[in-house]
Amino acid sequence: MQNDYDRIFLLSHMRAFTSLAGHILGSHPHINGYFEMHISYEDRASLDRQRSVLEDVEGLKPGSRHIFDKLLHNDYKLRHERIGLTGCKVLVSLLEPTQTIKSIVDLFMRKETEELYASPAAATAYYIERIRTLAEFCRGGSITYYYYDAEMFQAAPETLLPALTGWLELDPPLSERYQVFSQTGMAGKGDSSKFIHSGKIDRTPMDYSHITVAPELLDQAGEAYRECRGEIITNARDTVLKHPA
Repeated sequence: MQNDYDRIFLLSHMRAFTSLAGHILGSHPHINGYFEMHISYEDRASLDRQRSVLEDVEGLKPGSRHIFDKLLHNDYKLRHERIGLTGCKVLVSLLEPTQTIKSIVDLFMRKETEELYASPAAATAYYIERIRTLAEFCRGGSITYYYYDAEMFQAAPETLLPALTGWLELDPPLSERYQVFSQTGMAGKGDSSKFIHSGKIDRTPMDYSHITVAPELLDQAGEAYRECRGEIITNARDTVLKHPA
């Protein structure tokens, strides 16, 4: 299968506004894809699988140029040196730990079955392991990537979206409004809350005051976040930050 599309990858973690990011990117007329495909990109054949998934689920937009996917778990790799993409744009993003961990716990506590990440300890372990893996990926210096603080999608999209538009070389620019697609809100595809169906960025702060996480867990996550974020920012080609490194 011919792969004549440039790729956009978002490397991040759960509950970091990645569904919102995917919907805003995927609503652009030149970009296909918005949900998490759960593909490991380790050879050229993985690009065929990616394209086939989109063709089966949504179809490809006429005149489009890019295919997007997000990787949020260590089980899914991006081996850019193996797949040989020249037109590949990589975004890396982190969200601060307290909101992230409480959001993960809240999400999995609301599921009907017993879930691993409903435990604050398990959610914290996932977060620390994931951001350390992202820092390791960024450490090699063999790929150019753009870093942004995930909070910017909700706190300052008027700053973030023009910056991403420029980095991704898009015309027309990215918009705060987005489409609702066939997989929007479906379990396993991203955010399953009602907010993702609104079609626009909701700036209402999330309230996780009902979730308790032990201070020592948050301290561990905070230390890992500061270390990994600093390293990722240092190695990035460019950044959009909510607060200084």
